[in-house]
Amino acid sequence: MQKHHRFSLWYVLIAIWGVLLLNNFIVTTYGPKNLPYSEFLQKLQAGDINEVSITGDVISGTMKDQENGEAKTVDFTTRRVDQNLSTELSKYNVHFRAQPESTFLRDILSWVIPILLFFGIWYVLMQRLNPGSGVMAFGKNKARVYAEKDLPTRFTDVAGCDEAKAELVEIIDYLKTPERFQRLGGQMPKGVLLIGPPGTGKTLLARAVAGEAQVPFFSISGSEFVEMFVGVGAARVRELFVQAKEKAPCIIFIDELDAIGKSRAGAIVGGHDEREQTLNQLLVEMDGFDPRVGVIIMAATNRPETLDPALLRAGRFDRQVLVDKPDVAGRDAILRVHAAKIVLGNDVDLSVIARKTPGFSGADLANVINEAALLAARKDKDAVGMPDLEEAVDRLMGGLEKKNKVINPKEKKVVAYHEAGHALVATFTAGADAVHKISIVPRGIGALGWTQQLPTEDRYLMTHLELLGKIDVLLGGRGAERLVFGDVSTGAHNDLQRATDIARAMVAEYGMGQTLGPATYPRQNRPVFLGADQGGLAGREYSEATAAKLDTEIKEILVASQERVAELLGSHREELERVAGTLLEKESLDEAEFKALLGQAGATA
Repeated sequence: MQKHHRFSLWYVLIAIWGVLLLNNFIVTTYGPKNLPYSEFLQKLQAGDINEVSITGDVISGTMKDQENGEAKTVDFTTRRVDQNLSTELSKYNVHFRAQPESTFLRDILSWVIPILLFFGIWYVLMQRLNPGSGVMAFGKNKARVYAEKDLPTRFTDVAGCDEAKAELVEIIDYLKTPERFQRLGGQMPKGVLLIGPPGTGKTLLARAVAGEAQVPFFSISGSEFVEMFVGVGAARVRELFVQAKEKAPCIIFIDELDAIGKSRAGAIVGGHDEREQTLNQLLVEMDGFDPRVGVIIMAATNRPETLDPALLRAGRFDRQVLVDKPDVAGRDAILRVHAAKIVLGNDVDLSVIARKTPGFSGADLANVINEAALLAARKDKDAVGMPDLEEAVDRLMGGLEKKNKVINPKEKKVVAYHEAGHALVATFTAGADAVHKISIVPRGIGALGWTQQLPTEDRYLMTHLELLGKIDVLLGGRGAERLVFGDVSTGAHNDLQRATDIARAMVAEYGMGQTLGPATYPRQNRPVFLGADQGGLAGREYSEATAAKLDTEIKEILVASQERVAELLGSHREELERVAGTLLEKESLDEAEFKALLGQAGATA
């Protein structure tokens, strides 16, 4: 793809400097000789001045000069100091004349050039404020247009979303051979909405569709429609559709559609919100163009619950394609796509990394490969090995390892027993995920230790027993502290918060409690794909009496879990001491080392 260099004001300054240097060289080499006034008087008294022309205080003329022993006539210029020069010129019989002083050039330099310079700088600044547009052309859309040859992305570059690709194959067939569908009177959907969590490859999938179909691709973000001036967004929508019809068949891709497509419910009646006007214009344009033209509108969002219903009705974005986080097979395929760009060692098994990364999106997996490559390069390795990939996974899941952080021996001992408690409860609790790694090396923000559990397979449902097991594992660290030291620390703050969230969800959302029975009161306006703490309104739809009962039942669940954990750790006190002691020595244990420490008890768990 041809590179476009951005204009810089430095280019103008360098050009002016070059012109000044060139002008100085020409004047010095080929211009009249600049003569001091004292030397001019000496030449005058010696009779070497032929004639002069006086313009104001500037004296120019010709004189006799010696160069290489030969007499020659040269031009000169000097500036007059006294006012009695005419007497001296007449005295030595020099022909002289007076020229009226011209102010034209001075006027140009003092007025015209500053005005031109001002307009030039203003033009450059306007271009920089609105790149790709003319001066004050705020209504022009900012869509980036990619020609067919500029779209190398294909379906082979997209992995982990086979169902989504299968849905979009029909779009490609229509763009390539529209007559195949039109001969029966069928029409393709006007709009395709890609929905899914962040980082799952929605934008990449849209580019792959355009690349496979070999059609122009208009890419623009939803936020680029809206500006500070009212009506700009609507004007950009109109121009975008005009340009797309001229280049049909083509694809218009609007990323982050929720930036302009949020629901108008609750808006002030009679308001003139710029975002609402932009949305209205988009709805009109989607209704107004002929589907036989061959313009397919694709959009992506991770907040479909906030979109206006008018966008999702039939005839607009009437086909919705879910691009979800990949399963273990999808993660394996994504890792192989990104690993093809780096040098891998013979010990690398990407299927193991795929099993270790449940819940990772495509962007997360790409980051794992990149982090592993950086770690290997930092160690001057010739290839990326399995330890580098595992360290990259740990870094993304737990944060940066801070080996230089100084922790006093007492706190380090508390952390060791805390993490050993998590690991033992996870091992001896039915339905809990297996322990993969234990570490008391600080990571991330405030994490003094880490117990990593890995599920044996991808899970989409959890039973009541398994949720109780998760609460037990979370309270295992605090239980170990109480058992060994007779006291608890603040290190269990995050564990308590997560355990309370699970217990509350069991009672209020999953219908697993006794207070509400089969009824459920989930949190209002909960995001579909974003975390619960990233949006939504807090609130409840039940009485204070019911809230008190819920609080009581949540407390009972946590207290019962605490008692089970205390009993379990008490019966495995010997294993707890062994694991914690080894952690204090080695600072980290992998799965094999941990099982070896448990011995026969771990084998029967």
